[in-house]
Amino acid sequence: MNKVFKNADDAIEDVGDESTIMVGGFGLCGIPENCINALVTKNVRQLKCISNNAGIDNFGLGMLLQTRQIKKMMSSYVGENAEFERQLLSGELEVELIPQGTLATRIQMAAMGIPAFFTPAGYGTEVAEGKESREFNGKMYLMEHALHADFAMVKAWKGDTLGNLVFRKTTRNFSTSMAKAGSITIAEVEHLVAPGELDPDEIHVAGIYVHRIFEGKNYEKRIERRTVRFNNQQ
Repeated sequence: MNKVFKNADDAIEDVGDESTIMVGGFGLCGIPENCINALVTKNVRQLKCISNNAGIDNFGLGMLLQTRQIKKMMSSYVGENAEFERQLLSGELEVELIPQGTLATRIQMAAMGIPAFFTPAGYGTEVAEGKESREFNGKMYLMEHALHADFAMVKAWKGDTLGNLVFRKTTRNFSTSMAKAGSITIAEVEHLVAPGELDPDEIHVAGIYVHRIFEGKNYEKRIERRTVRFNNQQ
């Protein structure tokens, strides 16, 4: 099976309206920039998007919000995106805010084939509305369902043509779990290499989970909020 695609446009060609997508990254760290740009160009609409956050106003998933291509966001943090806030408060965007640990575990459970689990996070808050609760050893827990997606889109540092992926430092964030929770996983990499060039001990996602891979271009790797400290002048 040939998993290698020419570019993002080809790799996302069958992502259609109303698709559920998972998008890796934490803030702007490790986001699949090429895939997001391709979704904007394709103008696919009514997307249900699962991601830790929603980018910023003019970059990352924020671009899909600007063009009204996202119908629902399932996220744990949205504080850097004014357009997200505007759409949420105006009722234009459906939002499910999920505690970050719960979000990560729901994705992991999908990867493991476990349909649901119990967690104390969110019990007694708005997060608990409409959810089953149960007592274990004198403590109340919420039942949370695993999160699957039609397409999982992640960005890695290196990958081989068989789909094996290597991430650099914190860029692995949610991506290693998301890569295992999509019906179709699309990986973009900075460096695409031949089989055998990756050290097996350094592979973070095995190729069996990756269905499509391509070498990305023109990465900006923006920082959400740059903070610097000036050295004291003598």
